[in-house]
Amino acid sequence: MYSMPKQPQKKDQAGNAKRKKGKAADDKNERVVADNRKARHNYTVLDTLECGIALVGSEVKSLRNGQLSLDEAYGRVEKDEAWLIGANISEYSYSHALNHEPKRRRKLLMHRREIKKFAGQAFEKGLTLVPLKVYFKEGRAKVLLGICKGKQKHDKRDSMKKRDMQRDIDRAMRRK
Repeated sequence: MYSMPKQPQKKDQAGNAKRKKGKAADDKNERVVADNRKARHNYTVLDTLECGIALVGSEVKSLRNGQLSLDEAYGRVEKDEAWLIGANISEYSYSHALNHEPKRRRKLLMHRREIKKFAGQAFEKGLTLVPLKVYFKEGRAKVLLGICKGKQKHDKRDSMKKRDMQRDIDRAMRRK
């Protein structure tokens, strides 16, 4: 039986095989559908949790096409169940009669202890559950849900100022 020859691995000076660094090595089976960048601007993210989401067939097809908006979406806990409210998944064009409602409530799949821990923090401290990212991981749709605290106007200005200063420092370092 014939097998393909293995590609030689790159090695560092000590002779150890190098590993890839960065997101590509960690997230091989992950494909991002939507990223809520506005949430990172408007909120300070204190903690995150990955959870599943219950979808119907036409919603999955729309997600695979990238037709999702998280602009007005938020999470809510009601009767020991977590829900994603306000996420807009566009209708799938080839699904005609079996289509879904674009802004319906969708159940988030989490363990009870995670729901109690997460919802307890959000309820006690006056924090908000915000979906930060929706992605496919190993063929299943996942939501990265964050416990967030709203930023005041001066906090937003401070974070923008820090980001601009860091960008200037990076540029200066590249020039030299």
